[in-house]
Amino acid sequence: MSGTDSSQQAVLRGYDPFAKAALKPFGFPADAHISLLSLSENATYRIDDPAAERTAVLRVHRTGYHPPGAIESELAWLQALRADEGLLTPAVYRATDGREVVDIEIDGLTRQVVLFEWLPGTEPPEDQLAEKFELLGQICARMHHHSRRWQRPAGFVRFSWDFDCCVGQTPRWGRWQEGIGVGKEELEILTRAAELMAVRLARYGTDPDRFGLIHADVRLANLLVSGDDIQVIDFDDSGFGWFMFDLATAVSFIEHDPRVPALCDAWLQGYRRVRPLPAADEAEIPTFVLLRRLQLVAWVGSHRFADSALELGADFTRGCCEIAERYLLGTT
Repeated sequence: MSGTDSSQQAVLRGYDPFAKAALKPFGFPADAHISLLSLSENATYRIDDPAAERTAVLRVHRTGYHPPGAIESELAWLQALRADEGLLTPAVYRATDGREVVDIEIDGLTRQVVLFEWLPGTEPPEDQLAEKFELLGQICARMHHHSRRWQRPAGFVRFSWDFDCCVGQTPRWGRWQEGIGVGKEELEILTRAAELMAVRLARYGTDPDRFGLIHADVRLANLLVSGDDIQVIDFDDSGFGWFMFDLATAVSFIEHDPRVPALCDAWLQGYRRVRPLPAADEAEIPTFVLLRRLQLVAWVGSHRFADSALELGADFTRGCCEIAERYLLGTT
């Protein structure tokens, strides 16, 4: 077992008992089959009860990542999008006592768990990316339209994805300066790019037409193609940020791919079918793409146990530097 695998297994030992303990509150038998789907900010499991022909997705949350009430707020928006906009988001299943969010305590540690509908589907296939990105643009525009008009329930709380919370003074996913492969040269290039981004975003501002409640993680892994439509899952990172940041998250981990400009164009075409998008917003897309990539450099450095981070490292940081150099030169 490699050091990275050993680290991941150690992390999972802190989640697996909570997943097993959550079976009873949600009405599953003790012998239901549990299999890990992903490990990131939380651990997500597939739960199967063959006897009842029941399958669901259980999410076990990391303690302290969300403030009180934030998970309930996420579920409120996810379900409002489903009810008000008809978007294909997963249903939220309640525990047998009616709770949507269940607190599980083991040995003095409490983790919150949530159960979702299992949605069949696959990530967008490579040969349909442009077509699906146009549809994704429409879906994001509908989410943003809803975000601007939805009357949020009392006590609604979600965190922010402004510059400081992404890559600035209070980075939620750690400091990019401590990312893998950030040496003297990388530090110099990325620092200059970050300073330019900060200036441009301050000028761009946080007007309600530009900044509001967003999904904040519509990367390919969180999209399921089912027939002609796309199902959007995993609203765990939803919060308050720039609407154009959702486009940047759609190209997460592939920002350097030569197809990205065409994918962005397809997304914009779909978006404008639903919601107007001024040229000034489109002009900042390179800023948001680099902001997301730099945020992910920090994430890889601080989440070396996570599934997606296992395959990334110094090469990912070097790719970020290439994007930053083009950004500093004023090209995309």
